[in-house]
Amino acid sequence: MEIGFTIAAYAVAAILFILALGGLSNQESAKRAVWYGIVGMTIAVLATLFDPDSRLQWLSVILVAIGAGVGYQLATRVQMTQMPELVAIMHSLVGLAAVFVGFNADIELGRVALAFEQQNLTFPQLYEISREGAEFAKNFSGFAGILAKKTFVEVNILKIELVLGIWIGAVTFTGSVIAYGKLAGKVDSAAKQLPGGHILNAIAALGSIVLAAIYLGGGEVWSLIALTLLALFIGYHLIMGIGGADMPVVVSMLNSYSGWAAAAIGFSLGNDLLIVVGALVGSSGAILSYIMCKAMNRSFISVILGGFGSASGKQMTVEGEQIAIDADGVASALIDADSVVIVPGYGMAVAQAQQSVSELTRKLRAKRKTVRFAIHPVAGRLPGHMNVLLAEAKVPYDIVLEMDEINEDFPDTDVVIVIGSNDIVNPAAQDDPNSPIAGMPVLEVWKAKQVFVSKRGQGTGYSGIENPLFFKDNTRMFYGDAKASLDKLLPLID
Repeated sequence: MEIGFTIAAYAVAAILFILALGGLSNQESAKRAVWYGIVGMTIAVLATLFDPDSRLQWLSVILVAIGAGVGYQLATRVQMTQMPELVAIMHSLVGLAAVFVGFNADIELGRVALAFEQQNLTFPQLYEISREGAEFAKNFSGFAGILAKKTFVEVNILKIELVLGIWIGAVTFTGSVIAYGKLAGKVDSAAKQLPGGHILNAIAALGSIVLAAIYLGGGEVWSLIALTLLALFIGYHLIMGIGGADMPVVVSMLNSYSGWAAAAIGFSLGNDLLIVVGALVGSSGAILSYIMCKAMNRSFISVILGGFGSASGKQMTVEGEQIAIDADGVASALIDADSVVIVPGYGMAVAQAQQSVSELTRKLRAKRKTVRFAIHPVAGRLPGHMNVLLAEAKVPYDIVLEMDEINEDFPDTDVVIVIGSNDIVNPAAQDDPNSPIAGMPVLEVWKAKQVFVSKRGQGTGYSGIENPLFFKDNTRMFYGDAKASLDKLLPLID
């Protein structure tokens, strides 16, 4: 009866997780979807704690309480601008957990096998549990009790699962740590690889396969440790080889990796809910990565292998100068304009200017001007980053448009305001075949009558790629912190 209750609770939690994932695809249902996820996770944790097969519940409660405390502190202190790196570092914890679970499974296998050997019993059973083995298996509890009842085939399947879990988890761990470093500015955002590049990755991957075969063939734990070290290197080297301009795809890809790592944990532990949730996260992250790769005109395989985001030859020389404009000039243009498009980027997030942007939108619409937002699929450093910020600032959903919906309208637009964006409005993607972002679909803002770029300075920014847009005749640079600049602009619109 109690076991049936746990299974039922897991089923309810799985349904809630599916509803949460589906609801997050729409801004209007996102808040409800988050609550589905919260309730589902609460049910899952309680069902696990009170499962009749659970052991050391008191220790689990303590650890859950500590984790909840840390999570609460992070949620209250971390700014929205820090969400991308927070997500990345959380992915690393999932990967690390998969590594620990995999090694724990190996240790438990060895302990159970030694106990059987001391009783002159065969472990694992070749085909089915013998009567003597079944009786002796009753002396074990928890995870060891599950292992003691496994047959030869089942133990070998478990070993394959734990090898995959450790390998994926280790790649996810170091990859996520490097992604966090790049997003937080603690690691150089440029694409860098050790001498040998992809050959090193290929050798490490081949070595992992050989070590996995040695372990599965009855090898000692050293082969598992060596495999883990190679996987840690692969995760590090893959993400180091990806430029900062492509970090949104990397975050999505690591999200997928963490999901598959969680699914591997579920198989090792025999936990159906972990398998379902891991598969949901893994598949949804992979699909999102694919969608984002299409938006950037990247090959999905090249993302998995790493090493894109760097120039392939000498880039075109940008000629001209950046012409500055003050708040009075921008206000005058906005007052004369009939149609305005705002393009938000990570600079808006850094300056926390979304409320000022929302107020500017309100004032312009009050003057009966057409105001819309153009959102590139990889704007910011996290998928959907700009949508979340605009929703937080109460910007109406119906004027927030995706790139494909608005790109054709720029020639008929009077004024475009670019707030802290670089690569997603860079014409070099179309004009320079040697640019690191060559072929990437971009918002064609330069086709508008006037373009104002809110930017802190003349530097190339996070990705290190120069933008010819800033030097065009119809572009003016509105220098300064985005929020401070907009706050100067707002009184002039009245």
